[in-house]
Amino acid sequence: MARGAIAMALAAMALLLFSCTAKNRVPGYLYYSLQADPSTLDPAFITDVSGGSIAAKLFNGLVRIGDNKNLHVVPDIAKSWSTSPDGLTYRFRLRHGVKFSDGREVTAADFKYSFERVLDRNTLSPNTWVLDRLAGAREFMDGKAKGVEGIKVLGPYELELKLEKPFSPFLSLLAMTAAYVVPREEAGKKQGYSFSSHPVGTGPFVVEKWTPNERLVLRARGDYFGGAPKIRGIVYRVIPEELTMVVEFELGNLDVISIPAPDYSRFRNDPKWKNYIQAADGVNTYYLGLNCSKPPFNNKRLRQALNYAIDRKKILRTFLEGRGTLANGPVPPELRDWASPAHYEYNPEKARRIIREEGFYGRSVNFYITAQEEVADMAGIIQAYLAKVGINAKLRQLEWNTYKEAINKGEPDLFWLSWWADYPDAENFLYPLFDSANLGAAGNRTRYVNPEVDRLIVSGQSAASKSERDRYYKKAEDIIVDDAPWVFFWHRKDITVHQPWVGNYRIYPVYSMDKGLDVSLEAGK
Repeated sequence: MARGAIAMALAAMALLLFSCTAKNRVPGYLYYSLQADPSTLDPAFITDVSGGSIAAKLFNGLVRIGDNKNLHVVPDIAKSWSTSPDGLTYRFRLRHGVKFSDGREVTAADFKYSFERVLDRNTLSPNTWVLDRLAGAREFMDGKAKGVEGIKVLGPYELELKLEKPFSPFLSLLAMTAAYVVPREEAGKKQGYSFSSHPVGTGPFVVEKWTPNERLVLRARGDYFGGAPKIRGIVYRVIPEELTMVVEFELGNLDVISIPAPDYSRFRNDPKWKNYIQAADGVNTYYLGLNCSKPPFNNKRLRQALNYAIDRKKILRTFLEGRGTLANGPVPPELRDWASPAHYEYNPEKARRIIREEGFYGRSVNFYITAQEEVADMAGIIQAYLAKVGINAKLRQLEWNTYKEAINKGEPDLFWLSWWADYPDAENFLYPLFDSANLGAAGNRTRYVNPEVDRLIVSGQSAASKSERDRYYKKAEDIIVDDAPWVFFWHRKDITVHQPWVGNYRIYPVYSMDKGLDVSLEAGK
């Protein structure tokens, strides 16, 4: 029986057996699903999209990415700012009356504490790269200074940030999760697990209840400075299995889901759902990561062979039903203002020849994947392609948080992952992912090291003009594609379906933009 038929049969059975199931929900709360529990809700430690999406509803930064086509930086807790002519100094003026959920007003000193907390080597934050361009940050991180010279509190509502050298995407970095403000009395005293699970922020929602491996419940704040949400709260249900998620949606127990690949045609062709499907180009890149730090994929030719071995175009057309754009490199086309890199065509004969020449034909590699069903299906397809060119990929399936930890430690030879824009700049798909300063949890999970790429990325970061930046970034991307630390798959479309009673729902191009303020529910839901 086909996947869609199974889902419909299960939904029908569930409706007959548990007719009250769809009513087993709290009125006024919007229901989403998560594949796994968030590993943390502490902004200093969040490195994944689902954690960042939740944190955006609990916290705020000085600025945020605005809800417009150009994705400009707009005020958040900072009501305005100015930049010095040399591009080094930023002066922010904060709003009065912004309060943490415990009732205390936010001041400039809270931002100084929050930024230094991320940079403090005792915190062990994987997100230091977001703020380490501040003047004196390196000395502070090395324990040679008691504070960061480039962070100055000029008054209760005025903060000055100074950089070591100009960095054009700096304001966009300040919209990231790691730059959210937290209160010292909570994050300091409750450092670690307690604050991670009971955070205190400035956002439009607060954590009401967290039952591990079951659900996370957020309650709306009526005193949010940006205006109260239109819903009473949000429930994130932990549902690892996609089939279960789909059935729960069709029962009315979930309000919005991302449509899994096997179910896309069924939803698209169903008169009941087709008008509630939304699609948007995702600012993301999906890839097969190759661990460059150890054999066999410390060998560039073997990495290139894998790029020739897999027919990505066919997989995109069939398995994903065309729901994306083929990737020629790491940077999504929406952020690339230069010619696309030369790409790898499907050529299994060439792949097989290289693998034989490198003495790896018939050998095995460890391929780590998550427990998500769509990922398992995708991995099976990749596994079959690799078998055709003489590589035996042994699959190891792990729960998300365990999987992420294993990748950060460099355990697998191969792994399947994606990167979604933290901020709308090509630099976000180069520096975190390929600079040697960010090996492991900070983003460079393939442990790729190339000094020339490091030099080009850093030169682009401080370039005086956009055209100059683009020249550096183009050269860096071309080298990365040739070095092949990834098999570059696609930039996937976001496709969701929502219930008829959900109003004002939309897909945001950057996850941190969605603060849950616009979405609504019909009365009685």
